[in-house]
Amino acid sequence: MTTNISNPAEKFEQWQINTEQEQFISINTLECHTGGEPLRIITSGFPKLKGDSILAKRRDCQENYDDLRTALMFEPRGHADMYGAIITEAEKADSHFGAIFIHNEGYSTMCGHAVIALTKCAVESGVVAQTGEVTSVVIDVPCGQIFAKAFAKGNIVTHVTFNCVPSFVPVLNQQINVAGIGELNYDIAFGGAFYAYVQAKPLGLSLEPNQHEKLIDYGRRIKAAVMEATPIVHPLEEDLSFLYGVIFIDESPNEGIHSRNVCIFADGELDRSPTGSGVSGRIALHVAKGEVALNEEINIESILGSQFNVKAIEKVNYAGVDAIIPQVTGDAFISGKAQWLINLNDPLKNGFILR
Repeated sequence: MTTNISNPAEKFEQWQINTEQEQFISINTLECHTGGEPLRIITSGFPKLKGDSILAKRRDCQENYDDLRTALMFEPRGHADMYGAIITEAEKADSHFGAIFIHNEGYSTMCGHAVIALTKCAVESGVVAQTGEVTSVVIDVPCGQIFAKAFAKGNIVTHVTFNCVPSFVPVLNQQINVAGIGELNYDIAFGGAFYAYVQAKPLGLSLEPNQHEKLIDYGRRIKAAVMEATPIVHPLEEDLSFLYGVIFIDESPNEGIHSRNVCIFADGELDRSPTGSGVSGRIALHVAKGEVALNEEINIESILGSQFNVKAIEKVNYAGVDAIIPQVTGDAFISGKAQWLINLNDPLKNGFILR
């Protein structure tokens, strides 16, 4: 005969790790989203990364701890579109901390949605002491130093603005034939990472959630074709010299919005946000084409309708290349705190992905 248990949920909550019989790695995270795009901030439990620069620390992670990346990004703890940030010590004397960005394929060079969430969390948690209504936060990331500002009402950060790294346009008005799609036009711009920019409408694409599978398929095909046809070279860093994703552009169905972005990056990840580094590259593209003036703000929305505001605030010469400094504004929300357990006896401990 079965005996009813009073408060069964509380009993489950009392589960404890049995360290005598099993070995676990325990990693704590703060869960956020920016415009719908997730960010898993690793707060403790990850091994200390070695190196005197963010790029060196990133290489150490790639070479020695990539199994922890997959364990945290892949199923069953994550999913095919999960995104994360590993917090490190600052590289530069005037920075507050560093961040390494991780996803389903590996490691990215820049992430605007992550910068927005990290800035909010840094101020609200006290990592960076709040200085009234506006607090400056400086973060070292793989593509360089990012200067952000958190705007608060009381002790709640309502929105974040950051200046991206110098952004530029190495490839304009190119054509390519993509298997299964046909002839298309593309540009390439750098906004902390390199993207190929493609108009959606000529391809018969609609930037709506019900088209997500087709967008991922087309994004993968176009990325592979452009990578094969076009060398990607960063003027200073070999580690940054790769095509990160494809951004589809279309008109917005909403009044007062300049346009809509959908970014397919890494191994077929679809960005739920407008993509911070992507809109940085886009504003460089618009300025290069004479479509948007310096300091002219435009609002770009995501597949979900979430928005980033972006403008080019300055023209600069970057390693002999004409570039601009983009300024991006958005907001983020904290969605949870978690303790993730990796059982060393689990045959699926390093994770898996089924899409």
